[in-house]
Amino acid sequence: ERIVPGRRVTVEDIRSLAGPSTPHFALQTRNRLRRLIEPLAEDDPARAEGERQIAKLDVLANFSGDPRSGTGADH
Repeated sequence: ERIVPGRRVTVEDIRSLAGPSTPHFALQTRNRLRRLIEPLAEDDPARAEGERQIAKLDVLANFSGDPRSGTGADH
């Protein structure tokens, strides 16, 4: 399901956006999630899930999948 502007963001929206992310796109997905949860209240479950997913994406971004380069951080 597509995230529609003006519609309430749900935990499932957050999971569906973050779930299929790869190391290559992790930072782009993380930034999109940050923009999506920014207006949500601190106690909103979707915001909490967004923050958890952002932390996972930060870790995922450190892996390029290139066995020659280690973490990919030097690319």
